[in-house]
Amino acid sequence: MGVFKRFLFALALMAGCGPDYSIVGHDEIYIKVHEEVIVEDTGVEDTGTPIGDIWVDSFEQPETTNGVDILWVIDTSCSMGDNQERLLGGIEEMMLNLPEADWRLNMISASPDVVAGEQQFPLVPGDTIKDAEYMYEHMAVGSWEQGFSSVEEYILYNSYAQTWLRWDAALLVVFVSDEEEQSGGTVGDFVYWLDFVRSTVYVSSIVNLTPSESLCSISDVYTGQRYQDATNAFNGVITDICFDDWTEGVRDASVQIDPISEWSLTHVPIKESIVVFMDGVPFVDWQYHSNRNEITFDVIPDGGSLVEIGYRYL
Repeated sequence: MGVFKRFLFALALMAGCGPDYSIVGHDEIYIKVHEEVIVEDTGVEDTGTPIGDIWVDSFEQPETTNGVDILWVIDTSCSMGDNQERLLGGIEEMMLNLPEADWRLNMISASPDVVAGEQQFPLVPGDTIKDAEYMYEHMAVGSWEQGFSSVEEYILYNSYAQTWLRWDAALLVVFVSDEEEQSGGTVGDFVYWLDFVRSTVYVSSIVNLTPSESLCSISDVYTGQRYQDATNAFNGVITDICFDDWTEGVRDASVQIDPISEWSLTHVPIKESIVVFMDGVPFVDWQYHSNRNEITFDVIPDGGSLVEIGYRYL
């Protein structure tokens, strides 16, 4: 469920030469997935000794090539009244940082008794914070703190939701609450269902952290632990609701669904040694920019693919 795989190449030389260079990378996992020559011609006279160490940068392309549907699930109980300004600021930040991929964003209450009748058209690219304010002001308001049940109620039983939700798009759920999640059932039940209902799911939460980690003085009973557990199950972003500004966390949540079109390299490579693979197959639609030490992709790698960039560096 969204676990990012990181592999290192164990790269060997051709022509029968043993690899007397060191293979290094960004973690301790060494899995031989290819035997490819990184350097065929570096422009340096061949002395029989390989030039430089090998490094492999890798990432998994987010599954948002078919767009992303976004649900902000907002605790609308009385205690949340003083969070409106930060909430709208966070939503504006997300709208400004969402990927170029087609996205749709809607807001629903964390009170499942009111979401069945929600009929607001989602925000789409080109809409502004004024449109978001209008949506927020006109959303149905309830007093329960049951974010998990609200998501299930809206996706499964709201007939209007069926007109805009896309089953082939990724789904991002953002929970916002200053209290614990109080739906029936376990976190595991909800995670299992959410992972089943969409092939690609992202979860973020803006909630109370434990008192020892929170920026405000709260009782442990208000910690949003269930929201955090669900978010962690999808490797999502958790933001302390007590932060004065939620934009950094929201920006991180936006970035995680943005299809990657460029990648900054860890080291400065020997340019001629760079090789790129997508799911183990050589990938040629890329360029290296030495002024930024960055690879850009002329063709965006497929969603869900493992992209590996191997090179030598001195």
